[in-house]
Amino acid sequence: MKLFRFNGGRIGVTLDSRSLDLTDALGVDTTAWPPVQMVQLIADFERRMDGIARHAKVREIDLTAVRLDVPIEWPNKLLAYPVNYVKHGEEMKSSNRADRNGFFLKANSSLSGPREDIVLPDLPGREIHHECELGIVIGRQGKHITRENALDHVFGYACLIDMVVRGTEERVMRKSYDTFCPFGPWITTADEVADPANLQARLWVNDELKQDANTRDLIVDIPEMIVTASRVATLYPGDIIATGTPEGVGPVVRGDRIRIAIEQVGEMSIDVR
Repeated sequence: MKLFRFNGGRIGVTLDSRSLDLTDALGVDTTAWPPVQMVQLIADFERRMDGIARHAKVREIDLTAVRLDVPIEWPNKLLAYPVNYVKHGEEMKSSNRADRNGFFLKANSSLSGPREDIVLPDLPGREIHHECELGIVIGRQGKHITRENALDHVFGYACLIDMVVRGTEERVMRKSYDTFCPFGPWITTADEVADPANLQARLWVNDELKQDANTRDLIVDIPEMIVTASRVATLYPGDIIATGTPEGVGPVVRGDRIRIAIEQVGEMSIDVR
């Protein structure tokens, strides 16, 4: 199934080609602060979703007629692995590697949705690059998770673009501007992704293919990312892990349009301004 937020925080799901508004059936208050309604649903997903499609307050919607929001607005944390493809390390002439340097944190406030523009900061002379990544959504709390059990902690997957200002400042700062983490357009639940270790991810800028790689080429694969992160920090439902980007990163400017597509997961197009 595909789980999404729309029209200012309403929650929907796509089941058997039908898109349903679950907001009222789940008793979701879209005005509540902080906006953790999706995180709460993921944390108690099986119980709250049991028989939901038959609930009297569920209504069918046209997914093409709504404005999709970022699926998770307020995760406990947003983790990312740097230089997790060999060829990306080569193109950046970087000595860093995900298997040596581990993960970093990116500000949660950098998350934005599939209908929001990427807003470039006013930094004359600085390049701002796109990075095509798979987003992993955690579904179960865990600490010191074993490799054998790692994928059991995955709720689902989404497209993620990790924007970055190139330079010498701390990576976290250069990657944490508002709108620097487009995420969506929905969360595709793990049961719909046959083999997360074999997903083709592509990114275009103005219809020109820039990045094209497969998750089988990750240096630190998805189970090991979960293992590594959980040795340091307890993982909670709704946490997001960005897998790292393949080769082909490059600058974007105002007026560009970025499209990302990951097989079995989704596709979204974002304008740059």
